[in-house]
Amino acid sequence: MESDNNTNAVYGHNVLEFVTVGIEYCAFLEKSQGRPRQDFLSTLLKLLPLLYIKAQLLPAVDSDGNFLPQGKVTEDDYDYIRRTVYDILGNDDQYLEMSYENDMETDEAQWRSISEHLADVYQPVRNFLAIYQDGIEDCMRDALWAVRDEFELYWGEALVSALKRLHRIVYQANEN
Repeated sequence: MESDNNTNAVYGHNVLEFVTVGIEYCAFLEKSQGRPRQDFLSTLLKLLPLLYIKAQLLPAVDSDGNFLPQGKVTEDDYDYIRRTVYDILGNDDQYLEMSYENDMETDEAQWRSISEHLADVYQPVRNFLAIYQDGIEDCMRDALWAVRDEFELYWGEALVSALKRLHRIVYQANEN
């Protein structure tokens, strides 16, 4: 019975909503080349919080890894997204951020990149969507497990970092 719940989870309301927002996010980035900067920023400030919320609501499913699919996003795809975002943001793409290294118990400033953050979010979401679209339930379940796990470990934080910086770009620019 538990495996039926895991299989049915891939068609659950929260997964379908994540799919919907994920499609919007990926399509938006894929079609952003040459997009006006203000439109780009305004849309991302709306999409990123939605994507974060929908990722948080994804159900926990079990995975034995037998059907863990290969990534569909190529290095060229990743670079295209990164370059497109960089071209729109220009000098605002990179920023200095303080980070705390737990292992060494030190604070240190590191250069970060919004374009890399957004590409780092794009990659696992797009990989999930490609596998979900194939409709093979065992693969869909493992892809759901993978995208949720990657959200918790990495891309959720990348999304929040990008959102924070984009917020600053939009609202500090409006103050001047």
